[in-house]
Amino acid sequence: MARDQRDHYYRKAKEEGYRARSAYKLLQINEKFHIIKKGDSVVDLGAAPGGWLQVAKQLSGGKVVGVDLEPIAPIQDVVTFQADITHESTAERILEELGESADVVICDAAPNLSGAWDKDHAVSIDLARSALHATKRLLKPRGNFLVKVFQGDMFPEYLTEVKREFASVRAHSPAASRKESAETYIVAKHLLTSPVRIGDVLDLKIESSGRSGDGVAMMEGFAIIVRGAKPGERMRVRIEAVKPNFAFAKILERTGELERKS
Repeated sequence: MARDQRDHYYRKAKEEGYRARSAYKLLQINEKFHIIKKGDSVVDLGAAPGGWLQVAKQLSGGKVVGVDLEPIAPIQDVVTFQADITHESTAERILEELGESADVVICDAAPNLSGAWDKDHAVSIDLARSALHATKRLLKPRGNFLVKVFQGDMFPEYLTEVKREFASVRAHSPAASRKESAETYIVAKHLLTSPVRIGDVLDLKIESSGRSGDGVAMMEGFAIIVRGAKPGERMRVRIEAVKPNFAFAKILERTGELERKS
């Protein structure tokens, strides 16, 4: 008997009308992290055969658009088309279909596996980078992103890239993933639109104190909180965490004080 026919989630998908066992991965991830909410508009990159599209429509009830290089059999009230997610024209068409930016972008795409692990891992990361690039074009501020990646030596670097763009990022393997699989899912919430990112090194002047007594500098109307800093100081800092409305920074070097009027 084939492995799929012995698989619990394969049988369950057949019984419940999902096109793929992967539907349960999205259901489990959403139950834990609440990526998709009622009314959300959702884009599925690499959507064939359509299991995630079925779940996305079930969870949101809103606009859902799926794209893949392969054809996707029709799903009621879901827009699908064939295209390459690495092409700018694909993002433009998705936005036209939605009529606005998306609340959520999901991607369960996987490369055609060669059996050479280093190559397969590299291609997986490249595909995930393409999904991240498209997501930044498609997603509303504070929107959510979910993407599958194969673990390996390039995974930490990609995870860092995602962390620079979202306020909350977690790696997670749902119960429906096969135990022998190297896949994991990156759950990224709240796309950042701030003028700073984690790791940025900046020269700032501290303009005021926050309620905690820490220094506060402003950049393009965005607050940067610097622990241990005082109003009037100039300093070089490194951004350590970024939230939707503010960031935290660590002092690298005090470079002087503001001139005070006599």
